[in-house]
Amino acid sequence: MKTMKKILCSLVLAFSGACGWAQAPADTLRHEVLLETDSGNIRIQLYNETPRHRDNFLKLVRSGAYNGVLFHRVIKDFMIQTGDLGSKTAKPGEAVGDTPETCSIPAEIHYPALLHRRGAVAAAREPDDVNPKWESSASQFYIVWGIKFSDGQLDWAQERLDAHTGGKVKMTPAVREIYRTVGGTPHLDGQYTVFGQVLEGLDVVDRIQRQAVDANDRPLADTHIRRATVLK
Repeated sequence: MKTMKKILCSLVLAFSGACGWAQAPADTLRHEVLLETDSGNIRIQLYNETPRHRDNFLKLVRSGAYNGVLFHRVIKDFMIQTGDLGSKTAKPGEAVGDTPETCSIPAEIHYPALLHRRGAVAAAREPDDVNPKWESSASQFYIVWGIKFSDGQLDWAQERLDAHTGGKVKMTPAVREIYRTVGGTPHLDGQYTVFGQVLEGLDVVDRIQRQAVDANDRPLADTHIRRATVLK
C-alpha cells in the first residue's frame, strides 16, 4: 500500500495533544463513531484490543478535528483514505495528504484476530524505510474495500506477505475463507494497525471508492467528512 502523506504544521499544532490517551479496561463496551460524509453516513466500531488507537481516534473525533477533512486518496477496489487535517482548506486539484505531524502511535497489530477484511478501519503510516516499527499516523486512516480473492490471488497475496514480513504472517484456512467470501486486502495484514470495522455504510464506502480521481488519487469531486461524532 502506498503510505499516507502528511499534513499542515499549524493545524497539527492545534491538535498536538492528539497522541495522548488513557487506556480503558479491555472488557468495556466498544465505542462507535458516526462519519457523516458528502456521500452518506458510515458507522464504525472501534476495537478495545487497540486502546491507543481507539483513544487517540476518540479524542480527535470529540475535538472536531475530523469535521471538514477530505477523502484525499481513493483507489478503486482497494481503499479510501482520509484524516489529513490540512485537507480542510485544500484548493481544487491541489495535492494533499502531506501535512507534518507532531507524533505517531505505536503499532497495535493483532493478526489474525484483526485483519484487513472489507470494511476494516486501519491507520495509515510512513514507509518501512523511515518507519521500521510500523508506527501509525496521528490522524490519517483508511477504510478497506478490496476485492474477493480467488485461491490463486490468495497465493499471490501470501507471496507478498512473505516478502514484506519475512514469512512471519501466514494466512490460515479461516483467513483465506474470509478473503474469498467477504473480500479485503490481505497483503496489508500484519503491517498496519487495524483498529475498527464498519458496521453500517459499506454502500457509502463503495460509492466513494468508485469516484473518478486525478493523478494523485484525489477524487475529482471533493468528498468530505462533514461531521464525526461519538455515538457511544
